[in-house]
Amino acid sequence: MDMFPAHLLDGYRNFMRNRYSHESDRYRTLAEKGQTPQTMVIACCDSRSAPETIFDCGPGELFVVRNVANLVPPYAPDENYHGTSAALEFAVQGLKIREIVVMGHGRCGGIHAALNNDGNPLSPGDFIGKWMSMVRPAAEEVTQYKSMTPAERQRALERISIRHSINNLLTFPCVKILHEAKKLTLSGAWFDISTGELWVMDSKTGDFIRPNMAVEAPEEQG
Repeated sequence: MDMFPAHLLDGYRNFMRNRYSHESDRYRTLAEKGQTPQTMVIACCDSRSAPETIFDCGPGELFVVRNVANLVPPYAPDENYHGTSAALEFAVQGLKIREIVVMGHGRCGGIHAALNNDGNPLSPGDFIGKWMSMVRPAAEEVTQYKSMTPAERQRALERISIRHSINNLLTFPCVKILHEAKKLTLSGAWFDISTGELWVMDSKTGDFIRPNMAVEAPEEQG
């Protein structure tokens, strides 16, 4: 039988000694009363871009769904399996979420695959290729701009895909109805892994801008 990863057990011990010991009452309350987050974040499964870490949120504050390249598929009520759509349905209909944020990030592997499709899938199922086909038209459009560098094309498609996912959110009737009634907000964000910068999408123009905020320097130890 395979052994459970030792480094995860070490991390769990640290969690119990530190965070859980400080927030045990909060965890017990969440266990007894259930979760009531007001924000859902649809993010990439990339190990470098965890929303709970980036937004410094505690247990019960965010309802998070992560997939390759933080994509939202269009509404498709058929016999197939729809993990992201199921999570969205539960968040909106079950938890009564009031905010949905689609968060992309720099150096996304899924976006890189969409831009550099060499025709060789990682497995016979080609699950990544089929999943990323949702942004293939945009990828083909971006690659036509030969004056752009590969890094510029990558960043452009990362941000285009966020707008694409927000548009797909509005194909879900429950989302569209609540959004039009101003009971549900839809936002986009892009996180730069290398610098820690967060860019948010202007809901009117679709442009990505940096929030005007000051980051305090850590206090010096005397």
